Amino acid sequence: MNRPVNPPASAYFIAKETERPETHTLSVVVDNEPGVLARVIGLFSGRGYNIESLTVSETEHEKHLSRITIVTRGTPHVLEQIKAQLERIVPVHRVVDLTVVAHERGHEKPLERELALIKVSGTGDNRVETLRLADAFRATVIDANVEHFIFEVTGRTSKIEQFIAIMAPLGLVEVCRTGVAAMSRGPEGM
Repeated sequence: MNRPVNPPASAYFIAKETERPETHTLSVVVDNEPGVLARVIGLFSGRGYNIESLTVSETEHEKHLSRITIVTRGTPHVLEQIKAQLERIVPVHRVVDLTVVAHERGHEKPLERELALIKVSGTGDNRVETLRLADAFRATVIDANVEHFIFEVTGRTSKIEQFIAIMAPLGLVEVCRTGVAAMSRGPEGM
């Protein structure tokens, strides 16, 4: 009656128990063509890897290249597997672990920023408090009327999370986030 429980079919459970999961930011340069993003995402979902943040845009128009920034979490072994499997996808030109590059250059993390649009409703004292707190976070009012504000906030993910948490009791209505954009420090490119 007491059968052993098998772990879910995910690479996260293959790693040694001594390895601790880490969050890493990967930058992937790919051909800008239909289906590439689906193939990259398929690699993650097919192997049970989670994506915490994903951004993508064409960065080199003449060469038709796009840059995908992926924030993922896993043990060092799993992260190495992810990078190796990404490099095998045909339209992928480069895979750079920006977190590893930052550590090699003596920094804790790469430069990471996120943009969020945050709608907050309120009147009276809540409205005044909302504006005061938004100013402290350097949030920009991009739309307003007598019933609501829409703020634009740019910064580290932790700053965005903190701003959202502070706005929740004041009348938070809606949040839209871009995901992390990241770059390594220093004069060298990817």
